[in-house]
Amino acid sequence: MSKSMPKQAAEPEGKVCLAQIGAAHGVRGDVRIKLFSDDPAALTHYGALSNANGSRQFVIESARLSKTVYVCRIKGLRDRNEAEALNGVKLYIDRDQLPELDEEEFYHSDLLGLDVRLEDGTVLGSIVGIPDFGAGDLLDIAPKKGKGFYLPFTMAVVPHVDVAGGFVTVVPPEGWLDDADRSEQAQEGEGFDFSQSPELLDGLKDTD
Repeated sequence: MSKSMPKQAAEPEGKVCLAQIGAAHGVRGDVRIKLFSDDPAALTHYGALSNANGSRQFVIESARLSKTVYVCRIKGLRDRNEAEALNGVKLYIDRDQLPELDEEEFYHSDLLGLDVRLEDGTVLGSIVGIPDFGAGDLLDIAPKKGKGFYLPFTMAVVPHVDVAGGFVTVVPPEGWLDDADRSEQAQEGEGFDFSQSPELLDGLKDTD
């Protein structure tokens, strides 16, 4: 399982990115916020959120879901201009505020940057994202050469995660590395066509 709280390279030590402010919404200072948590209450549960260097605090007064983002009112924002100035600002909490995880659960912040290895130790690349396009989590993998590709984040495809060791072990779909066409697709950034192997999408790890 995974907990959706991503972290990019060079994030502040001891902090976890909970959300990111997007475009302004309306003329009264509301903003769109992308939440990196499975719990909608997380925007208000942890109290004031901070920017990367802690120089500014943000209190979310209200939030409502709108498709894939939340439309939020931040305390002190009075108009659209002020809201637009915050576009792209990441919102953080202290890591020690997060709950303990069960076995086989991981925060996305711990997975990003890990090497992706085959069972024989061959490194395919590194994890640069864990998107969910509606069917469950995927590993967005950046190879050393060529464009990125995706693998489903399931027990069948990702049987071993070693955060301390800095890698995950993957078992790609049968024929994925041997088939020339699919290898070429991966190099071109098209990835694997999971519609040809729908069973691989069964049992995608929950994000609860």
